[in-house]
Amino acid sequence: MIWVGIGGIFGAISRYLLGKWITGKTSSVFPFGTWFINLTGSFMLGILAVLHSNKIIPEWSWLLIGIGFIGAYTTFSTFGYETIQMLQKKDARNAIIYVSTSVLLGVLFAWIGELMAAALA
Repeated sequence: MIWVGIGGIFGAISRYLLGKWITGKTSSVFPFGTWFINLTGSFMLGILAVLHSNKIIPEWSWLLIGIGFIGAYTTFSTFGYETIQMLQKKDARNAIIYVSTSVLLGVLFAWIGELMAAALA
């Protein structure tokens, strides 16, 4: 459990700092920070899932990085909150784009990560 907690601390801090940095670099109402973080997290988790299932990385690495870091780095709650905010502001277009691209690209990125890791494993 300690590995999950340590990874979670660094994942949450990374998400906060990267999200804040991305948001500061864009003037869009679209939540690019959370979007980017969730897509890159999906990609990383796809890679790590293959490495873990093929026993290429030790269990503690999976707990630290896969469950702890990436679990805290990605954020479904912020995704949901930002979607609700857009809908409350009557910005259904961006809300639909956000939800659909987050889900479709998130799955695609996880799959690409798995394919890449499987090709190298």
